[in-house]
Amino acid sequence: MAVIVKAEAFLVNLEVEQTRVDAVQAFLAQETLFVEVSTDDGAVGLGYSYTIGTGGSAVLALLKDHLLPRLVGKDARLIEGLWRDLFASTRATTVGAITSLALAAVDTALWDLRCLRAGEPLWRVAGGFRPRVPLYDTEGGWLHLTTDELVVGAKASVDAGWGGIKVKVGKPTAHEDLERLAAVREAIGPRVDLMVDANQSMTAAEAIRRAAAFAPVNLFWFEEPLPADDVSGHRRLAESTTIPIAVGESMYSISQFRDYLERGAASIVQVDVARIGGITPWLKVAHLAESFNVEVCPHFLMELHVSLTAAIPNGRYVEHIPQLRAITTAEMTIDTGHAVAPETPGLGIAWDRNAMDDRRVA
Repeated sequence: MAVIVKAEAFLVNLEVEQTRVDAVQAFLAQETLFVEVSTDDGAVGLGYSYTIGTGGSAVLALLKDHLLPRLVGKDARLIEGLWRDLFASTRATTVGAITSLALAAVDTALWDLRCLRAGEPLWRVAGGFRPRVPLYDTEGGWLHLTTDELVVGAKASVDAGWGGIKVKVGKPTAHEDLERLAAVREAIGPRVDLMVDANQSMTAAEAIRRAAAFAPVNLFWFEEPLPADDVSGHRRLAESTTIPIAVGESMYSISQFRDYLERGAASIVQVDVARIGGITPWLKVAHLAESFNVEVCPHFLMELHVSLTAAIPNGRYVEHIPQLRAITTAEMTIDTGHAVAPETPGLGIAWDRNAMDDRRVA
């Protein structure tokens, strides 16, 4: 056995690495939740989760007051059983963001332990499909940037050999969005994938109208055009356009993904390991998508998602938004347009504990 003798949680605040604005919000800070699990054989696993600026203290309270005490004395190897027990113990608050984010911090710590004990990196333990995954850039495509700034960023990504570029949309008029997209498409040429993200800012009618307006720039996907709970609206949009519809970053349960896939409302799955509740449910969503012949391009958290996307056969892209450099001693490896999964045992993230302590708030 590997009996859990201690489970602790703490909160670290991270400043954003650059200004990030989309159609509905500004990304001003990242509240990063950590869970450290120790076992009787001396092994220690470190997992994490995050919020964009708010709610971190609520997640931390759920961890400290309810979830972590249930772990002590349990076998850390029984990840499925532990996940289900913690989920069931918070039935009054599931399915929901606070519980999923808390579960993710625990689950990633347990997977870190599993991989450390096996002496293997996460990408192999979770499936081991391939060691590297194509990369696309979001960091140069924020909504507040001028058209000229978008073009400069897009050209830099192309020069670096990256396969795709994402631009935020949701300007007051479709003409403004299209003018920006047309300039980027002209700058990158026809072979580089161009994605757009509306961050749930549109009605179904407006999304259908804008998808038609965007047709000339040959989009690779249209991301989160509508609120995440509007499955029927996404289905109507998908039926009205040849642009693939990408969803998933704002979904917190496997059943939500099942509903989208069964109804033909999603062509790209963007499951987020923190928001779905950890690696355990993330892999279930990925395999569910595979059964529908749908590819996975996870949202954010590139330092962790590179390993998970490398683990599965239907992983298409990793999203480039660096956000952990202030508390790590090494960056994710990028080589000829690909994110390379780390070979070090565990999650493969080189945490800087001193830097984390400096930014610790609770």
